[in-house]
Amino acid sequence: MVKAIKVIRIAAFSFVLLSLVLLILSFYSIPDEIYAPDGNTSIPEVLFSISPVSENVTGEQRDDKRTINVRVELFNAIPVKNSLLRVEKRRYVVPSGRIFGLRLYTKGVVIVSTDKVDTAGGVRYPAKEAGLEKGDVILFIDSHEITNHTQVSELIAQSSGKTLRIVFERNKMRYETDFVPAFSNAQNKYMGGLWIRDSAAGIGTMTFYEKESGSFGGLGHPICDVDTGNALEISSGDIVSAVINSCRKGRSGEAGELCGSFTGETLGSLEENSVVGVYGKLTMPNANAAQLPVAVKSEVRQGKAKIISTIDGSGPCYYDIEIEQISPNDKEHRNMVIRVTDRTLLEKTGGIVQGMSGSPIIQNGMLVGAVTHVFVNEPERGYAVFAETMLEECENVSVNKQLAS
Repeated sequence: MVKAIKVIRIAAFSFVLLSLVLLILSFYSIPDEIYAPDGNTSIPEVLFSISPVSENVTGEQRDDKRTINVRVELFNAIPVKNSLLRVEKRRYVVPSGRIFGLRLYTKGVVIVSTDKVDTAGGVRYPAKEAGLEKGDVILFIDSHEITNHTQVSELIAQSSGKTLRIVFERNKMRYETDFVPAFSNAQNKYMGGLWIRDSAAGIGTMTFYEKESGSFGGLGHPICDVDTGNALEISSGDIVSAVINSCRKGRSGEAGELCGSFTGETLGSLEENSVVGVYGKLTMPNANAAQLPVAVKSEVRQGKAKIISTIDGSGPCYYDIEIEQISPNDKEHRNMVIRVTDRTLLEKTGGIVQGMSGSPIIQNGMLVGAVTHVFVNEPERGYAVFAETMLEECENVSVNKQLAS
C-alpha cells in the first residue's frame, strides 16, 4: 500500500512538473498572433485548445479574413496566454521567376546634385541659396505641376531672374522655398544649378501574379535612385519583356549582375514602388498557369528550399537553397537569410546577383518569400522577404487603385 502511494505521489509530482515545464515553454513558443489559413492552426490540438475570449472580434473583418481575441489553454484546462487569432482563406498565386524590364517616371523630379552658376557678379549657388538638397523632389514651380526635367529648365530660363516659388518634398514632408535663378554668362541664359532626374529603368525578377486579376509583385525591395539612394516615388510606369545577354559573376567584395536588354513588348502597368517591391497589373496573365498556396509567416521553416530564377536564355529554372535564419519582425523586411547551395547556379553566377531580386522561394509546395539582397562579401548568401508581406502589399495597391478610379 505504501509503495502504491509513493508511486502515485511520484507520478503526480512528475505530471505537475511536466505540466509546469510545458506551460513555461508554451508561453514563449505560442506566438502573440496565430495564423489559421483555412481555419487550420499550426498549434498541436492534442496539447492545446483555443477559445474566444469574448464575442467581440477585432481588426479587419472580411468574408475571407477576420481576427479574434482568443485564449490558449494547455490540456484544455491550464490557461497559457491570450493571443490574436487570424482566420483567413488560403490565398493562391502563380510563382514566376521571369525577368522583366521596368520603366518608371517619378512624381515630380528628383534633385541628384546641385552645382554652381558663373555670373557676371561671381559664382552663385541658386539651389543651395534656396535650401534645396540632394534627394529633394520638386513638385511645383509657381503654379506649374512638374512632371519632367524639361519643364524645370524652361521655367527657370524664362524667369527673367524673377523669384520662383518652389514646392518640394523631403522625407515625405512638403516644404516651400523662394528660388532666385542666376544668369550664366557662358550659357547666356538663366540657370538653377540643378541636376535632376525624372525617370529610371532597369531589370528585375517577377515574384508572382494573380491569375484572375493580373496583379503582380516583383523585386521584393524598392527601386532607388542611383545617386541619392532614396526610393523613387512614381507617377506612372510600365513593365516590358526582357532577355538576359550575359552575367557578371559575383565574388567576395563585388556584387555580380545579370546584364539584359528590353525586347519592346509591353507586359503591363507599374503602379507602386514600395519598400517591399514593385506592383502593378499584367495586360494578359496566363490563365492556365499552375498556382501555389502562399505560406503565412509561421509556416516558413529553416531548411531546404528552392528559388526560381532566370539567369540565361533558358528561362525560369529551379535552384536549391537553404533557409538559414528567419526573422519575422525585422523592420527592414529582411525576414530570411538564405544560402545558395545549387552547384550549377554557383558556377554560373557565384550565388545571388543583381537582377535576381524578386526570385520566388518555394518550400513544402508553397510560395514562402522572394530574394531581395545579396551579402556583398558572401555572394552565395542573401536576404529574403516573406511572400505573405508582398501579397498583402499587392492587395493594398489594388484596393487603392480601385478607390482612386
